[in-house]
Parts: sequence; structure tokens; C-alpha cells
Amino acid sequence: MDSPGYNCFVDRDKMDASIQDLGPKELNCTELQELKQLARQGYWAQSHALRGKVYQRLIRDIPCRTVTPDASVYSDIVGKIVGKHSSSSLPLPEFVDNTQVPTYCLNTRGEGAVRKILLCIANQFPDISFCPALPAVVALLLHYSIDEAECFEKACRILACNDPSKKLIDQSFLAFESSCMTFGDLVNKYCQAAHKLMVAVSEDVLQVYSDWQRWLFGELPLNYFARVFDVFLVEGYKVLYRVALAILKFFHKVRAGQPLESDNVKQDIRIFVKDIAKTVSPEKLLEKAFAIRLFSRKEIQLLQMANEKALKQKGITVKQKRQFVHLAVHAENFRSEIVSVKEMRDIWSWIPERFALCQPLLLFSSLQHGYSLTRFYFQCEGHEPTLLLIKTTQKEVCGAYLSTDWSERNKFGGKLSFFGTGECFVFRLQPEVQRYEWVVIKHPELTRPTSFKSSEAAAAPSFLSHSVSSDPADRLSPFLAARHFNLPSKTESMFMAGGNDCLIIGGGGGQALYIDGDLNRGRTGHCDTFNNQPLCSENFLISAVEAWGFQDPDTQ
Repeated sequence: MDSPGYNCFVDRDKMDASIQDLGPKELNCTELQELKQLARQGYWAQSHALRGKVYQRLIRDIPCRTVTPDASVYSDIVGKIVGKHSSSSLPLPEFVDNTQVPTYCLNTRGEGAVRKILLCIANQFPDISFCPALPAVVALLLHYSIDEAECFEKACRILACNDPSKKLIDQSFLAFESSCMTFGDLVNKYCQAAHKLMVAVSEDVLQVYSDWQRWLFGELPLNYFARVFDVFLVEGYKVLYRVALAILKFFHKVRAGQPLESDNVKQDIRIFVKDIAKTVSPEKLLEKAFAIRLFSRKEIQLLQMANEKALKQKGITVKQKRQFVHLAVHAENFRSEIVSVKEMRDIWSWIPERFALCQPLLLFSSLQHGYSLTRFYFQCEGHEPTLLLIKTTQKEVCGAYLSTDWSERNKFGGKLSFFGTGECFVFRLQPEVQRYEWVVIKHPELTRPTSFKSSEAAAAPSFLSHSVSSDPADRLSPFLAARHFNLPSKTESMFMAGGNDCLIIGGGGGQALYIDGDLNRGRTGHCDTFNNQPLCSENFLISAVEAWGFQDPDTQ
């Protein structure tokens, strides 16, 4: 190789030929959009030396705290911290949560160096409480550093990023757990077939999704992880979600219809990722990842904030045993005139992660409270979100997940007006199961977020573009509010409306659900908001109506 200094920690006999010096030696790109394309195409992936230069440049440009530990700090403290211990026997900091250091073709010296660097980081960043991704990051950076001190400085700059709009590596359990919940939400929306499989084969699907970072930071082979990291340094955290979603899509494609290799799907996915070269190349993995039309960075940030807020409200800020999601719907005390326990659990698997550990609370039942829309509103107001269930006289079952408190209808002076957010969805359970989400989720080409007027700003990592204001007043809220999007017409955002004479879910070209004021008759058809098929017979008589709220188990 051209630069032996880059490889003093590397076992050259183990190094994969795909990351040796076979490619270009220089990068003369200054435009962000071009840099992004080169990263995605793997321009510097074939050159060990060039990748080192690019990492140095990108990490140098990260805006950091005024006092960020550098290479000289490492030289000053490493002897005191390591002492006379053998580097191979050094304990790892608690914040890595028993994560093993990936070998990544490092030699014995390299593996010991990773432990030393992690301990020095722990000394300089006492506020880091949970960061299982860090060993993999340090191990990779060590490949492209002249010495331990340089690797330490690079890792510190990534950790010390102070751009309020930038998210690089989770450093607390709260941030980590909310990222896991956010990933679960994204799987639910963008990988519905895989999500259905996960729900079917796992006792707790949230436990499966809590492993998503390990797929990337530990299980992926070195040449795959390096390609992901190339793009991550240019585009930011959203890339990680993309790649993890792509991994799950490939896992589902390969394993669908096959018996799992163990009774532990979590372990099966880890094995699949470790052996991913048998299934897909790094190029195809990234191609699949970038074919997924994800929400904007801003919307994902809002979702992350909502999940973080929900965790804080539940008092979950440090690692603790997770409650099984299936326990949210208790077989022994769940009673519904419309759905079974299994059907309610299926619905529960569709709802946003921040409500998944809540338990269903019956707010309204037509058999108990009477067939009155006025009483329906009275029972539901003050609760957000709610779940509407309808059973027809033909024993068809359909409903809607409604993101917003029904009291919002009172803000329009008695005029029937639509409100709600893009988290609303409609569904049918009988005669067959089908869910219809907001049309924008599957067809993002209909709109783009208003917060990024130029395509470059929308794609830019914050340290290479203008910072977004951190003022809470400037934040878009709530998640998937229609006002965040440039929609071609209002028909794509007619989520829910309620008047004295009727209740409507979905609009534009028809209504997904229309129920009269006596809760006696209804109709259903295609609507632009959800792009749905009729949820049951187009004109139907109602047998029963229920509305369910979401109750925190701790408040019972």
C-alpha cells in the first residue's frame, strides 16, 4: 500500500482486497452535491489512502465545542489512564454496554489501541452514559489514522459536534432508546411486509428493533460498514436508518416463507448481517437504502423528539428491562364487542412506537353509552390519540387510528373542518386485513417539506450547510403536520373532521369513513388522503362503535 502509516494497526493478511489502494489518490470536489454522489458511488472506497484523507477533511469540518480534546490531550493522559495494564486486558467503559470491539482486521496492537482510546474518551467525556456504537467507530477510524492520538482526536470531534441540527452518534440511553423507537416507526411505515413478519415471529418486536444499531456498528463486515460510514460522514444520521431498513428488507426477502434458523429472530438477523456478503454486495445494499423515499430530516427529527418526550414522561431515561409489547393488550382483562385480543394486538403493532407500551382504554362503546355522536365526542375529548372501531350489521370490521384530540373540532366555530396529522391511518380487519396510511408516505413525490427550499439544503449535512435554528419556537410540530408540506391541494390532508351531524375520516374525491350523528348509518369509499379502497360495504348499517384511548400502565 502507498501509506504504510495508515496501516500500522492492521493485520494486512486479513485485509479484504476491496479496501486496498486500487482507486484514485486525490479528491478535488468542493460542491456538496457532488461530494454526496461520490460518497454514494464509493469513489474513495477502493483507495485506503484516499479514504483516510477524506475522513480527515470531513471530520475536521465538523463544528465542535470550544474545548474539544485533541491529539495532544491523548498523549498527555493515556499513560496515566492505562498505567501498567496490558492493553489487551483493559476493561471497556461502562457506556459501551458490554459491546465487543469489532476486530475489523485489526492486529493485536490495533485491538488494544481501541480499548485505550475508548478509556481516554470516557475520561474526557464524563457526560456520555450510553454509546454502544463507539467501539465500531473507533475501530474503523483506527484504520485511517497515523497513530492512536489522531484516531482519538477524530472520534472526539464526532462526539463533540455542537450543531443543534446535527445528530451523529447517540450518547445517552434516552437518545439511543428513542432512536430505536423511531426506527420501529420507520419500519412500520416503509417495510410493512418485514414488520408483519417480525410481529408474527417475535414475542416482542420492539426488542428486535432495539438491535438495529448493532447490525451496523458491529455485525456488518468491515468493507460494508466502511461504505456506510463514508456516506454517513457526508449526509448524517438519516443514512443509518436507510441502511438498517434496507438490511431488514433483504432479510425479509431471503427468509420470507423459510423457517427461521433459531427460535430467536433477533439472533437470526445478526447472523444474516454478519454473512450479508452471501446475499448482497455493498453497492446493492446502498442502492436499496437510497431507493427508500424517507421522510425529510426535519420530520425524522420531530419523530425522534416525540419519542424522546414519551420516554421522559414514562421516566425511562436509563437502561431498564423492556416490557413485552404483547403485554399491552392483556388477554385476561381485554373486552371488546368488535375485535378479539389477537386483532387488537395486530392493530397495536401498527401504532407509533411511543404509544406501543400503553394499554388500550375503552372510552366509548355504543352498547354501553348509546348510539349518540354527541356522547362519543364527550367520552373522547381530552384523549390523544384515539382508535375508532366499527362493526357493521354484516359483521364487517373497520376503523381508524386518529392522531389528534376530538376537541380540536371546536376551534372552527361550528364549521365542519378537517384537522389531524399524517400519522392517522384507516384499516379494515374483516373480511381481510388491510391498512391504508397517509398517501404522502408512499408517494412522497406529491410534496416536499417546506423547511428545505433547495435540494441541496435538503440533502446537506449541517456542518456543510447553514445551521437550522435551535429556537423551540422555530421547530415544526407536531410530527407530520400537513402545514409542514407543500401539498398540491387540501384533499391530501383531510384527516379527520367532526360536526354535530356527522363524523368524517379522510377526504378528497370521497370519504374513507362517514358516520351519521345517530351512529346508525355510514358509508365508505376511496379518498385522496389515504388512497384507500372501501373499508367495507360502501353503504352500511352500524352494529357497534367503540373508541379506545391509550393508557400508560404506570397510571393505572
